[in-house]
Amino acid sequence: MFFKWIFKTACAVLIVSNTWNIVMGVFDVAQSVVNSAAGVIVSDASIDISSAVTDLEVQLEAMELGPLLGLWLQSMFVGLTMWALSICIFIVIYGRMIEIYLVTSVAPIPMAAMLGKEFGGMGQNYLRSLFALGFQAFLIMVCVGIYAVLVRNIAFSGDVVASIWSCVGYTVLLCFTLFKSGSLAKGVFSAH
Repeated sequence: MFFKWIFKTACAVLIVSNTWNIVMGVFDVAQSVVNSAAGVIVSDASIDISSAVTDLEVQLEAMELGPLLGLWLQSMFVGLTMWALSICIFIVIYGRMIEIYLVTSVAPIPMAAMLGKEFGGMGQNYLRSLFALGFQAFLIMVCVGIYAVLVRNIAFSGDVVASIWSCVGYTVLLCFTLFKSGSLAKGVFSAH
């Protein structure tokens, strides 16, 4: 029993003294996965409006005043909505970075309890949540790649209003999937 206690203490001291190396190793693995996937998921979500809508001025001149006012109101609403959605996306991405800082700052506490009988699950769950947090970047990248493909495939030739609303719909979908990427990553790694 005495040797078992010495062995557990030595392992705990080793884990706690190398906590930062373990945490950085987890994020190095996640970064390697993200960098490997970056070659596959490379898309540009920008649209060349001049080539996409060549006869927009002709279409607008053919419209009457009522539909033009409706289009103007819709454009204003869409502009405000896109502004709000971009703020939401900004909050999700920067919130993830702050979450990384917070989770890594408390790393020694669950790592110290990893080998204990009563609190061993806390250390194991911490490692799972650390992997989930690291691989959440991969899920975010997949979401943005899918968004870029969807936005690029919007047909601007026909109805301008339908094209604008489909772009808003895809942006709402992106915002929703970015919010869900954290819970999906935790679900994949069984972290709570």
